[in-house]
Amino acid sequence: MFDNRLFRPGGPVKPEEKDWPSFRGAINEAMREEMRRDPLVFQMGEDIALASPFGVTTGLAKEFGRERIRDAPCAEVAVVGAAVGAAMGGMRPIVEFQFGDFMSVAIDQLTHQAAMLRYLTGGQVSVPLVIRLPCGGGQGAGSQHSQSLYSWFAHVPGIKVLLPSTSMDAKAMMKAAIRDNNPVLFFEHKQLYRTRWPVPAEFRDADHVAEFGKAAVRREGVDITVVATLTMVHHALAAAEALAAEGVSVEVIDPRTLVPFDVDTLVASVRKTGRLLVVDEAYLNFGIQAEVIATVAERAFEALKAAPRRLGNPNVPVPFAPCLQDEVLPGRARIEAAIRQMMSR
Repeated sequence: MFDNRLFRPGGPVKPEEKDWPSFRGAINEAMREEMRRDPLVFQMGEDIALASPFGVTTGLAKEFGRERIRDAPCAEVAVVGAAVGAAMGGMRPIVEFQFGDFMSVAIDQLTHQAAMLRYLTGGQVSVPLVIRLPCGGGQGAGSQHSQSLYSWFAHVPGIKVLLPSTSMDAKAMMKAAIRDNNPVLFFEHKQLYRTRWPVPAEFRDADHVAEFGKAAVRREGVDITVVATLTMVHHALAAAEALAAEGVSVEVIDPRTLVPFDVDTLVASVRKTGRLLVVDEAYLNFGIQAEVIATVAERAFEALKAAPRRLGNPNVPVPFAPCLQDEVLPGRARIEAAIRQMMSR
């Protein structure tokens, strides 16, 4: 389960946090600013104008009207197909799926059309499309609403894949995604929506955008490198704090973007620590955990003091029952145990 010092969904907001934007509020702010800046930006999704699933688009229809915040039918193929056409025609659509799992319904429109059109036309056609994909387990939403499928799309050339883990990154990365001329998948872990994080003044500037392909070193260390994504970043930080009392210095790397991926920061960290643990909520088989480890094996094998390890979903559907979810999804306790085992070798 989440460490309450880091995750307090639905809990009281502390006085010092009252001005911190929530994760979903940061995304809302980014989209609002970009829609004010560029009249070509518009949004489509199921119930986004009125009901606003997860609250991320709250208030946007009131400001921009139903022409630019468009409720769409429960037909992912049609929505993504229409968005690809609009992007080809010069618009900048943002599509929201209520659950990222259902990107699979429209995979042809994404991987065979949006991702390839710029290449197939020799650069004559651009597809500036953002698809927002709520993902991840931990909320008892059931197997079809709790997956983390980003490794599927990181495998396809032409698609950028973003995994923000803080409000600061959520805002800056969303703004960059909207301005990008390529299809961008923006994965939002549902457990992060109500969390609040400080955002420095420079990140609140409407002109500040993120640079893709730059990992964040969330905590510096010298004994072991932990690469983690989304909520696992915060579990890893909690584990690192606990292990510091035992004399273990853990470096925590947050890739932030899978495509493009910051290989240099990863390799430099492993050359320093000599150990690597990769933690992600997605399925283990052929997942991003294995890709990160393979990259280190190719670039810094001689620096390793122990065999790299990976944690993730052991290739089973995400259960509905909370007690079973805890068995399937990695968390702080499992990260701590893996690090202790690796340090003992």
